[in-house]
Amino acid sequence: MSALIQAWASNHQTQLPSPGSLSAVQCHAPCVLMFLSCRYQDFHAFDLSAPTRVLEWIGDKGVFIAGYESLKKNEILHLMLPPRLSVKENQGLFPERDFKVSHGGFSDRAILELKHVPDTRLLVTSGLPGCYLRLWHITEDSDVIKAVSTISVQEKAGDLWPRLAVFSMVPRVLHGVQLSSLQVVDLESWKTTYSSGVTDSEELSNLQVLDGDTFAFCCTSGRLGLVDTRQPWAPLENPSPSPGSGGQRWCAEVKDRGQGPGPCFSSLCTDGQLCLLDARDLFHPVSSVQCPVTTPSPDPELLRVTWAPGLDNCLAVSGTSFGVNGTVVWTDFKLLGLQVKAPIYCVQANMTKNIFENDFGE
Repeated sequence: MSALIQAWASNHQTQLPSPGSLSAVQCHAPCVLMFLSCRYQDFHAFDLSAPTRVLEWIGDKGVFIAGYESLKKNEILHLMLPPRLSVKENQGLFPERDFKVSHGGFSDRAILELKHVPDTRLLVTSGLPGCYLRLWHITEDSDVIKAVSTISVQEKAGDLWPRLAVFSMVPRVLHGVQLSSLQVVDLESWKTTYSSGVTDSEELSNLQVLDGDTFAFCCTSGRLGLVDTRQPWAPLENPSPSPGSGGQRWCAEVKDRGQGPGPCFSSLCTDGQLCLLDARDLFHPVSSVQCPVTTPSPDPELLRVTWAPGLDNCLAVSGTSFGVNGTVVWTDFKLLGLQVKAPIYCVQANMTKNIFENDFGE
């Protein structure tokens, strides 16, 4: 059974992690949700009833998770964090030591992506089977999360599922399976306010909304782009995959403006290649490093690179296999100037014993 491990990186001045402040790695183990302080002094592990591939913050004290198992109903849960994660220092035992279920619902398909629409009680999910998005409402007068509508997607492409992102200024959803199907849908009028209008069949790996008008995309081939929805389709992009990346899969993330200076694009390949790029020149990486991947990833869909929210110019990578026998490594990379340094910390999961070890130290 697969499980999602979440590592919390925040500074000591922050009592609670801010939304989006988690990095994720996938492992084959009993389902455990873990929180780890940036200086690795405190470690908290919580059992989940089923494996999950999504975790979405709502406010400072709540998260959404959802199951992704096929051929069964999967739960969508709104969980409130236990009080023990709200303090700066270890103060002993707390009367409430586990998550509290605030709302819940059931999905008849695997949920592979989930986003909360800011300032609303709406969730948007994507998954398999079926190439469509589902809209959910978090009820106010009960503890139910119920499905209220669906958003159709152009492609009907086998095992591919739509990537999605949400705009925060106005309730809009960006979604697409391939570049040709990229659309922005207004959730109030249900009108399509933007579409790529191209016939390009490049498969999307992930989407990220940057502000009220722009978003970034990454294709599985390594193609990156920035799009301004106020203009016809003319992305600032690197149109070709990196040399020698044939057969590999890529993902990417753009750094928030408040996460320090330096290159803003980070992209990661299943072969372990990690690149940093400046948005003004996506053709030429500012810097790159080869992560020590020793075995192919069992599921390329789990690949992820994340900018640490509480640590300036630090990255977490996951979804690549750094060892054998199902070993999973969570690693931060420290960027000093334009140089990518070696891993500064590593947590390994021994899947046979379910033990986590510090391999590198601080």
